[in-house]
Amino acid sequence: MWIYEKKLQYPVRVSQCNPKLAKYLIEQYGGADGELAAALRYLNQRYTLPDKVKGLLTDIGTEELAHLEIIATMVYKLTKDASPEELKEAGLGDHYADHDRALFYHNAAGSPFTATYIQAKGDPIADLYEDIAAEEKARATYQWLIDMSDDPDVNDALKFLREREVVHAQRFREAVEILKEHQAQKKYF
Repeated sequence: MWIYEKKLQYPVRVSQCNPKLAKYLIEQYGGADGELAAALRYLNQRYTLPDKVKGLLTDIGTEELAHLEIIATMVYKLTKDASPEELKEAGLGDHYADHDRALFYHNAAGSPFTATYIQAKGDPIADLYEDIAAEEKARATYQWLIDMSDDPDVNDALKFLREREVVHAQRFREAVEILKEHQAQKKYF
């Protein structure tokens, strides 16, 4: 059960229309290491994880949906005032031709989202290590987006998202240790 507050987890401001930056941010919307893939991965994996860590995946998976909303808001704000010509110049002409300004799940190169981005092995330790790697890849992508951006307002939100990836990776590392400890305990029947 969730309580939905009709506000973003972190405020989104943009300094100016910048469809080129929006094109890059789309990577975190529908890319392999983006927020949609993370949310679906964790909310799916939770079903086969031990109760000791199941709630963690629900919590982080739900937070990833909030991050998806932040990215969508940034992309919308960066493109809402752009002309079709500006979108084309920014490399979003194909997107505009197919979707106008509507968001669509694809990466920065335009490849559509695919379920192959979502991993689930069924082994709790393997899945958690996959999740740690996913968070570290997302952290790296956020850093690269910050490096390419000259918008201090967008960078503020990107830094927030980058730091949340660090926290998530740490929480998954803690979950691995909890499960290893549990596996090492003697079982009495």
